[in-house]
Amino acid sequence: MAVSQLIGARVQRREDPRLITGHGRFIEDHTLPGLTHMAVVRSPHPHARVLGIDASAATALPGVLAVFTAVDFHRILSGTMPVTPSFAPEKKYVPGRFPIADQEVCFQGEPVAVVVATDRYQAADAVDLVHVTYAPLPAVVDPEVALRPDSAKAHVDGPDNIGWDMTYDGGDIEAAFAKAEIRVTERILQQRLAPTAMETRGVMASYSPYDEQLTVWLSSQNPHFIRLFVSGAMGIPESRVRGVSPDVGGGFGSKISPYPEDYLVPAASKLLGRPVRWIETRTESIMTTIHGRGQVFTAEAAALRDGTLLGLRLTQVLDLGAYHGTFGAFQACACLMAGGVYRWEAIQARTIGVLTNKVPTDPYRGAGRPEGTHLCERMVDRVAQELGMDPVEIRRKNFAREFPFMNNFGLTYDSGNYDGTLDRALELSDYQGWRRRQEEARGQGRLVGIGVSTWVEICGLGPSQPTAAATGGIALVEAAQIRFLPSGSVAAYVGTHAHGQGHDTTFSQIIADTLGVPLDAVDLRHGDTAEGPSFGYGTYGSRSLAVGGMALLTASNQILDKARRLAAHLLEAAPDDLEFTAGAFSVKGNPQASKTIQEVAFAAYGAGLPEGMEQGLEAVSHFDPPNFVWPFGAHICVVEVDRETGAVEIQSYTAVDDCGNVINPMIVEGQLHGGIAQSVAQALFEEVVYDHESGQLVTATMLDYLVPTINEMPVPTLDRTVTPSPTNSLGVKGIGEAGTIAASAAVINAVCDALGPLGIHHVDMPASPDRIWQLMQEARR
Repeated sequence: MAVSQLIGARVQRREDPRLITGHGRFIEDHTLPGLTHMAVVRSPHPHARVLGIDASAATALPGVLAVFTAVDFHRILSGTMPVTPSFAPEKKYVPGRFPIADQEVCFQGEPVAVVVATDRYQAADAVDLVHVTYAPLPAVVDPEVALRPDSAKAHVDGPDNIGWDMTYDGGDIEAAFAKAEIRVTERILQQRLAPTAMETRGVMASYSPYDEQLTVWLSSQNPHFIRLFVSGAMGIPESRVRGVSPDVGGGFGSKISPYPEDYLVPAASKLLGRPVRWIETRTESIMTTIHGRGQVFTAEAAALRDGTLLGLRLTQVLDLGAYHGTFGAFQACACLMAGGVYRWEAIQARTIGVLTNKVPTDPYRGAGRPEGTHLCERMVDRVAQELGMDPVEIRRKNFAREFPFMNNFGLTYDSGNYDGTLDRALELSDYQGWRRRQEEARGQGRLVGIGVSTWVEICGLGPSQPTAAATGGIALVEAAQIRFLPSGSVAAYVGTHAHGQGHDTTFSQIIADTLGVPLDAVDLRHGDTAEGPSFGYGTYGSRSLAVGGMALLTASNQILDKARRLAAHLLEAAPDDLEFTAGAFSVKGNPQASKTIQEVAFAAYGAGLPEGMEQGLEAVSHFDPPNFVWPFGAHICVVEVDRETGAVEIQSYTAVDDCGNVINPMIVEGQLHGGIAQSVAQALFEEVVYDHESGQLVTATMLDYLVPTINEMPVPTLDRTVTPSPTNSLGVKGIGEAGTIAASAAVINAVCDALGPLGIHHVDMPASPDRIWQLMQEARR
């Protein structure tokens, strides 16, 4: 491997000049000759029978080309949308989901018809003219209510509302609780969240009947998966379907799974014989793009009076919405990660997936890891509170310290130094100084709180053995292809697909360092299924660097090995007698006898190659990691709560994280800033709300769904420790979800610490001024 000059360097993002000057290419920037526009007729009811659809007024509108319903789409599409086993393989009831409703709608916003017109605005106008006759049915929106035997059913033909009901046993829970000297219980809410990516979803498709080729452009985190699913549903060989995902304006997990429109737009193109495009409105985004979280936990922790943690028993009630999300059961990994960074004698975790008449939930940034961490960190704080123990000390007493460490459910943490990140966070935040200032503030009647959150994440999804079962037979390895062209430039293709992570920069740093070429010589390509490896597995779960980056490194080393053999032939030396430094091969002890790698690449396409060597200089690699990777860290938040209004103001936020070796510090810091902001938003502001009586979405616009601005966000103080992962030769771990996993617990622990003198021990998210004010009023009674 070449001497590193770029790996670890603070290289400016290569993507930024193009994106910030308006030269990005998103779905709505693409057009085709004869392009038509689709709009969707959606159910206004959370649950109803569809009795009839009258499209006559809409079809009479000038510019309207067609109105399609389920009857039309059944001619083109077959089967139902996919559901993977994931971390809840023992499903009880999985209602089939066709991309468009036929006789029954099960959530507000479910498609019942589509309009295709020559103009987007004509299509939108025509939607209002499609008359659908509904017979409303009882709806259930509360997952805990949906569990009751007398509850309304989310689907009229369903046996009940239980999608799954599983229990994970990690040790002898009864024996652990029998030793308990104290027990604490809590009910912890993970409210529904809307991902609200900057770019809403969009799909454009063109079907050619002459050669039976389909091209689909869409805003997606994994276009290869969409190609697989759409080709199967349409009965077109996968080799004749091309998926193109250009620049993606954010995803946060919401653009992993297939959506109805991903099928309806290509099918409409085939029905109409013209290209079709659909762009989601912001209201459609909040109403019909998957929601995240939506879980209720009941938990009980057992401990000794010296702070030793013994047992944790919990139940996760996971609101599935009207249908199982394709990867919705992945969120059950909250149960497997509920032990956090600590040693427990036993953990018992029950997960129940519950169907309701709401939009489905699916992975949202962190997907199960934030929920598990929040629960664990809240319960550890509650134990410390009951014991009158400093929350830092109870954490120190129970940290896992011997690695590899196997948690209660058999997951192996690869490496860690939890004391190291906590010690640095305490120092950087001036923890003891804040404790002194807190006492002074309390003497003045002010409510100041300090919250600690120590976290670990399972990420780098890829090991074939555990993930193939979880994803329905697909092993989440990653593929990469690199071509060293005769002119000396390098074309690299990878199956991951960036939507803000900076892959064009970090991946190019790895390739340029390994091959000894300038950064500008590397052209990184992704998002087009017609280029590069035959299949890619996408970007999510903080897997891109640990799996995709390793695939690129492996392919680079394969090229380097061939180049070494060719250089030895050109220099009339043995391969083992060559050194590779600064992009050139030279004979040991005779540096004048050398060939640059560009010269070798040119020679690879000429005559006179060694016997048995094929022309060209390229390689394909599939990297299958032996384990997940396990980043970790410690976050400390200081807040003040206004006694009169209940408003929370963050005074200080410190995060010390460890993602192993760092390829680009600037990108790591950017990911942490974004992740912390999203988690603070969940802790204090954001919540998707449905009316419990009518089932109607209350927060359908940005006026009601409170996405915070930069004015509400703290500027965090960041630092890191470095504990390399033994799972891969780069020693890297994921970082894209770290801030989201850690921050909500730090903020809520701080809020609860501030309210402790009032006798308030727990606050659900979002800790809005109204919620806190109500708690303070009740505490004063």
